Amino acid sequence: MIKLYKLTHPDGACVNGGTGVWPLPNGHPGAWFEASGPLVPCKNGLHLCEATDLIHWSGPALWEAESDGESIRHENKTVVRRARLVRRVDAWNDRNLRLFACECAERAIAAEERAGRKVDPRSRAAVEVAALEAAWSARAAAWAAARAAAWEVPWAVAWEAAWAAERDWQAKRLVELCVEGVKP
Repeated sequence: MIKLYKLTHPDGACVNGGTGVWPLPNGHPGAWFEASGPLVPCKNGLHLCEATDLIHWSGPALWEAESDGESIRHENKTVVRRARLVRRVDAWNDRNLRLFACECAERAIAAEERAGRKVDPRSRAAVEVAALEAAWSARAAAWAAARAAAWEVPWAVAWEAAWAAERDWQAKRLVELCVEGVKP
C-alpha cells in the first residue's frame, strides 16, 4: 500500500487551499474526515499526497494519513472521499527543511559551475550561513546575513536549472531528510 500524507497547519487547519480543520491524532489516529459530493481534483474531495509529491507542496505540519473508499490519482495529488491523520511526521521540521533547501542550492551552484558559468561567491556564502543556521538554530542572525549576502544573486536562474535537472533527486532527498529522518 502506498503511504499517503497530508500537510496542514499544526492545529490541523488546511493549507494550500481547502477549508476545515482535520481532527488530530492523540496517541491514536484522528477521527475520520469525509467529503461529500463528486470527487474533483482541486475542487472537491480530501487532497492527500504521496511522498514523492511533497516537493510540489508546502506546509508547516506533515501527517501520515490513511484513506478509505473512493479515490482519484491526479498529477501530484490523490483526492479521496474519506481520510484521517495517523501520526505527525517529526522529521518534517524547520531545521530539516532548511537543510534540504541548502542542499538544493549547493547542487544548483555546482551545476552552474560545471556549465562554466561564474557563480557569485556570495551565493556559496549565503548557503553556508543558512546551513550553519539550520544546524545551530541561530535563525534571525543567519537568515539576515544570508539575505544580505544573496541580495544580488540570480537565484531564479539557479533554481530553474536545478529544478529541471534535479527534480527526482530533490523529491527523493526531501523524503529521506524530512519524512524518513535520514541524515547525510
